[in-house]
Amino acid sequence: MVSLTQPASAEWREHPEGFRRWEKSTRLGDGPEIWTWARTEVLRWGVKTRSGFTVSPEQAVRSGDRPAIVAHPFGLSVREPVEVVAVVDEDDRVGFAYRTLAGHPVSGEEAFIVHREGDAVILTVRSLTRPGRGHWRALYPVLLVAQSVARRRYLRALRLRATR
Repeated sequence: MVSLTQPASAEWREHPEGFRRWEKSTRLGDGPEIWTWARTEVLRWGVKTRSGFTVSPEQAVRSGDRPAIVAHPFGLSVREPVEVVAVVDEDDRVGFAYRTLAGHPVSGEEAFIVHREGDAVILTVRSLTRPGRGHWRALYPVLLVAQSVARRRYLRALRLRATR
């Protein structure tokens, strides 16, 4: 499978027409203890689960997996069908990307990457988004707001634990 968000690459050059492209990084901390913890968390869906999503089965991310992801906005349960399209597990870079499947509120791909720059441990989130299909299309402006909230949570998810 081909990943449009290229989690294995330090520089993301993709910008397919028709998608909103977004990328942001945050420093989680420094040192081997933070690195070991963060690499394990990202490869076990920690960015999603620590941001308020439910992911099952709870297992290590594998290419081709189609886990059940559920968002819980305002006490509702919104199913988000996805398929993992890339997994990276290298000495200084780990992460994965998933694409959305039919029934997801938006269409696109997201990647969660933890990498080292010297002693610093960095989380990078990449996203390509366009309106979903069916009834979700009409809700796209609202979904962009929800996505912005989720992204802030993603960037805080591992940082909060890393600083404790």
